[in-house]
Amino acid sequence: MTRIVPQPGIMDIALYEGGASHLEGKTNVLKLSSNENPFGPPEAAKEAFLRAVRDLHRYPSTDHAALRHAIGEVWGLEPRRIICGVGSDEIIHFLCQAYAGPGDEVVHTEHGFAMYRISALAAGATPVEVPERERTTDVDAILAACSERTKLVFIANPNNPTGTMIGMSEIRRLAEGLPEQAILVLDGAYAEYVEGYDAGTSLIAERDNVVMTRTFSKIYGLGGLRVGWGYGPQAIIDNLNRVRGPFNLSNAALVAAEAAVRDRAWVQRCRSENARWRDWLARKLAEVGVPSDVATANFVLARFADAQEANACDEHLRSEGIIVRRVAGYKLPHCLRITVGDEASCRRVAHAIGQFKGVR
Repeated sequence: MTRIVPQPGIMDIALYEGGASHLEGKTNVLKLSSNENPFGPPEAAKEAFLRAVRDLHRYPSTDHAALRHAIGEVWGLEPRRIICGVGSDEIIHFLCQAYAGPGDEVVHTEHGFAMYRISALAAGATPVEVPERERTTDVDAILAACSERTKLVFIANPNNPTGTMIGMSEIRRLAEGLPEQAILVLDGAYAEYVEGYDAGTSLIAERDNVVMTRTFSKIYGLGGLRVGWGYGPQAIIDNLNRVRGPFNLSNAALVAAEAAVRDRAWVQRCRSENARWRDWLARKLAEVGVPSDVATANFVLARFADAQEANACDEHLRSEGIIVRRVAGYKLPHCLRITVGDEASCRRVAHAIGQFKGVR
């Protein structure tokens, strides 16, 4: 019998399953399962990526200075307090690696992003799941779950896969109420889809226990390059850089992300188009008896009578060449998460769900 065993917690991690991309025997497949930007990245990012081919033999910078300064310029942040990673997933992993371990607890909400639990277990810490209230973060429930063992509290705002969010007054109340040894992590992967939302930057300026994570995978359309970033108190960012690999991002990823973040007009256009068709899709689904919460990101969480109906609808969509996301793994078996695509995509999925409801 082998004595080669992983660290405690590793075997409790279920292998992550991303959104499907292909359907056997189907052409013209419409993928609405991974919350990707249907418009892709801005042209400047594509051009920067193509130019990077000239330097494939060169190591990338270790400090990501150019990208950090671009992010700081666009968002009004101090570049030295920014850390870049392989998607915001890696920043989440750094936080657990640096601040949580055996005997510590990491708090997350019941319908929160799966990486919170995964990264906590990978660090040897204990994930603590907190119930939500009508698929929305419940600050009182989080505070009640905290203890002297709590080291990190993760909330996504807007949340994935629910699409709901809480206001800054509630976030501030949460930050103020945490135990003194705990860090509040605000996952802002979808923050750019909310007009006027600063994702917590003003709170970080006031406090030493709040960190924000962001990504280029969503509104910037760079999911294939895997670039994310975090912002927080200098002491915390310094510690995260101690565990970050020196060459964690490629030259191509760095220059494409820098070009993308500087294109503010592209972000505004994508935000407007997303809001327009997200609201249209939610309204059309409601008209055929498929409700959803008020969505704030780039997807709609469609609710069905039960898991059986949700799965049947998913099978119907697949028969029509449309891929959406089942979210039973997020304890929402009666729901389907549907990415907001362009106009043609939204009309296609709305028509297919209308067909499904009409034949039942």
